[in-house]
Amino acid sequence: MTIDDTAHDRATRDHDPSVGEFQLEERSSLRRAVGLSTELQDVNDAEYRQLRLERVVLVGVWTEGSAALADAAMTELAQLAETAGSEVCDALIQRRDKPDPATYIGSGKAKELKAVIEATGADTVICDGELTPGQLIALEKAVNVKVVDRTALILDIFAQHATSREGKAQVSLAQMEYMLPRLRGWGEALSRQAGGRAGANGGVGLRGPGETKIETDRRRIRERMARLRRDIKGMKQARDTKRHRRRATPVPSIAIAGYTNAGKSSLLNHITGAGVLVQNALFATLDPTTRRAELPDGRAVVFTDTVGFVRHLPTQLVEAFRSTLEEVVDSELLLHVVDGSDPFPLRQIEAVRAVIHDVVEEQNAEQPRELVVINKVDVADPVVLTELHHALPEAVFVSAVTGQGMDEFMGRIMQIVASGDTEVTLVIPFTRGDVVSRVHAAGAVIDEQHTQDGTRIVVRLPASVAGELEQFVAVDSRDGAA
Repeated sequence: MTIDDTAHDRATRDHDPSVGEFQLEERSSLRRAVGLSTELQDVNDAEYRQLRLERVVLVGVWTEGSAALADAAMTELAQLAETAGSEVCDALIQRRDKPDPATYIGSGKAKELKAVIEATGADTVICDGELTPGQLIALEKAVNVKVVDRTALILDIFAQHATSREGKAQVSLAQMEYMLPRLRGWGEALSRQAGGRAGANGGVGLRGPGETKIETDRRRIRERMARLRRDIKGMKQARDTKRHRRRATPVPSIAIAGYTNAGKSSLLNHITGAGVLVQNALFATLDPTTRRAELPDGRAVVFTDTVGFVRHLPTQLVEAFRSTLEEVVDSELLLHVVDGSDPFPLRQIEAVRAVIHDVVEEQNAEQPRELVVINKVDVADPVVLTELHHALPEAVFVSAVTGQGMDEFMGRIMQIVASGDTEVTLVIPFTRGDVVSRVHAAGAVIDEQHTQDGTRIVVRLPASVAGELEQFVAVDSRDGAA
C-alpha cells in the first residue's frame, strides 16, 4: 500500500458519516442506571412468590444537567417506588432534548422498554415526570402494562402515610384533581350511555341519550371534590383558631421545613423529646406536629414539624396542603433542614425555597427569617460539606443522631429569637405572681431579686410584651434610659 493510498483511507474514515451517527445513537439510547435494582436474589420462597411486591421498571428522560444529576434523580425515584411498596427491577434513562409528546420516550424506545419488561417480569412502569393523559394512554398501549408517573407515585405515598382526618381529606382532594383529566376505561366501557325507556331514567322530560358512563364518573368526582373542599375549609378554620391562640401568647413560633427525609423529625425529637415517628423513608411525616420547648436562656418557644418537600412536588399537593404550609409562612423563624449526606444538597435547597416562595406570594405574606441547618454531617461526604460551607457561610452544621453541633445550633436560635428584644428592668408587686410567670415564659431573665417593693427582674422581652408591662418598669431604669 502506498503512502497516497493510506492518506486516502484515513480521509475516508474521518469523513465517514456513520461514526457520528453511532455516537448520536449511543447518546440517545436507553441507558441503565446501575445498582438500583432491589429485586431479591432468592425468589424460591413460596410465601414471597405468593405475596410478591409490585415489580416496577423506572424510566427517566434526561434533558439537562450532568449524568450524575440524572442518576441522582433516578435514585430518588427508586426510593419513592420502594416507599410506595414496590420492588425495582430495572432503571432506564434516555437522553433527549425534551420528552416525546406522544409516548414520553418515543415509539422505538417504547419497544425496547417492552422487551425489558418482558425480560424482568415487571408489571408496572414508573416515569420520572408528569405525563399528559395522551402520553399515559399511548405508553400503556405500547408496553402493555400499567404506567404510573411521578405525580401519581407521590400521591400514592401520601395516601398511605396520611393519618389525620385533615391529611386524608387533603390527599383525597389532590388525587381527584389529578385523576379527573385522566379518567378513562378499558374498551368502550366508559362510552356507554344511560339512555332511557319510560321509567328507566327519571320519567317524562328526562328521557333521551343521557350522559355517558365517563360523564357520570366525572360529575360524581366533582361533587366529591366540592364536598372535600368544604370539609378542608372547616378544618382550616379550626387550625387558624389554634394558630391565633398561639399568636396571642408571646411565645415565638419556629417552623421546621426542608426536603423529605432530611431529618426534620429527628431534629425535633432531639430538641423537644417529642417522640415523633422517625423513619428512613420519604414522606414519613405528613401531619404537622407542634411541641413547646425551652431555649438555654429559659425562653419558651414552639417548634412545628411540617411535611417534607421534594423535587417537582405536584401542584395538586401544594394546593391541598395549603393550610399545612401556612405554618411555615406564619412562623417567626424557619429552620430549613438540609440532608448533608445527599450528593446534591444545593438542588434540594432550591426545590424547597421555590415552593415556600410560591406560598408566600399567594398568601401575600412576608418571607420568614431562615436559618439553614445542614443535618447528617456524621455520614456526609467531606467534599460536599466543604462545598456547603463555601456556598452557605451562615448555615449551621449538625447531626441530630450524634448531637454534633447542637450547642451552636441552639445558640443561633437563641440569638435570632432575641434579636428583636429589648432589655427592661421590672419591679413587680408580690401580689402579681401572674406577671412574674408571664415574664419568665415570654423573655430571657438576666437577673432576679426580691426587694421590699416587690420582685425586681432584669429581662429581655419582645417589644410588644415590654410595651404591655410598661406600668411595672422600674423608675430608675426609666431615668437611666432618659
